[in-house]
Amino acid sequence: MHTTLTEHARCLYGDDFGPTRPCEREHREAYFIEDLTFADADAILAMLRELCPELSDGFLPVWTRNLAYRLLLLQRPGDPVLMREAAASLWLHGPDWDDVAADLERQADVLDAASRTPVSESPR
Repeated sequence: MHTTLTEHARCLYGDDFGPTRPCEREHREAYFIEDLTFADADAILAMLRELCPELSDGFLPVWTRNLAYRLLLLQRPGDPVLMREAAASLWLHGPDWDDVAADLERQADVLDAASRTPVSESPR
C-alpha cells in the first residue's frame, strides 16, 4: 500500500528526479485520482513540490497537476501564492486556460493589496 500521495503518484507516473521503488500494487489512474481527491492540502503540496519542483518538468501529467492545484485552491481559497502557482501552470498550457490564469492572478493581486492596506483604528 502506498503510504503517501507522492508515493502513489511516483508509482503510477514515475519520477523524473529519482528512482521509483518496485511496487506490487495494481496501478490504476482512477485509484490515484481518488486518493488525490480526498488528500489534504499538505499532501497535495508535498506531491507537487517533490515531483514537479519546476512547473515545466516532471512526469506528472499536466491535467493531474492542474487538478491538484484546483483542489488546493478549494482547500486554501485565500492563498495568493498558490493562486499564482496555479496560474503559472495554466499559462504553460494555454491558450485554452489563459482566461482562468489571468483571473487567478487578479484574485491574488487583490488579496495581496488587501493584506498591505493598513487597518484603521476603531473609534473609542
